[in-house]
Amino acid sequence: MNDSRAYESPTIAEDLLLLLFQPDSGTIAGENTLFYVLGGAVLAQLGLEQRVTTEKTWSGTVNMSAVADRAPSDELLRAAWTSVQDKPRGVQTVLPAIGPTLRQPLIDRLVARGELREEKAKALGIFPTTVLKDGGTGRRDQLLADVRGVLVDGVSPTPRLAALTGLLSASGTLPQFDPGIPWNSAVYTRAEELERGDWGAAGAGEAVEGVMMAMIVNSVMIATIALR
Repeated sequence: MNDSRAYESPTIAEDLLLLLFQPDSGTIAGENTLFYVLGGAVLAQLGLEQRVTTEKTWSGTVNMSAVADRAPSDELLRAAWTSVQDKPRGVQTVLPAIGPTLRQPLIDRLVARGELREEKAKALGIFPTTVLKDGGTGRRDQLLADVRGVLVDGVSPTPRLAALTGLLSASGTLPQFDPGIPWNSAVYTRAEELERGDWGAAGAGEAVEGVMMAMIVNSVMIATIALR
């Protein structure tokens, strides 16, 4: 797991996958759109670390370019950065290129960190399989409380938390978190604000980050709508 040690703290993609994990069933919410959402989380992290730039084209699509000499050491992030190193590429082209390979490495990282654990079981009482369980660290509960604070209690999020919450909303899975995060008109409205990059932040730098995150999150949302 040498790549998981490249970041002392979990990546946005790891935290998003941990949030999407449903402890009661051992499943991942939004599996049919998961690779777009995880891909978006990787791009969001690259954006917040100023390793990539985004630009809206005349047709309304969003292009992404790598910032020279800003390659990340984390191998999952580096693969995404490399995909836009030679020339700008559309975000909706990058997402399906990087997303499908992310699920298992991210699960492996969460298991290595103790956030999730794997148990052997038998499907239909016959076939050997592996099921996921909550690791009992309390991190998922804390992440859920942080997201609830933003969506329900009106807390102004950090750029990272804003990106995480916006991507969770873009995945289309928010209704599955009710009653922990009540699914109502106020939450829906706040989620839409985050998707637009409206974080309630006053700093000019955060305003720029908000625009970039809005471009990425909306690209994810557009890509997932047809698959919901």
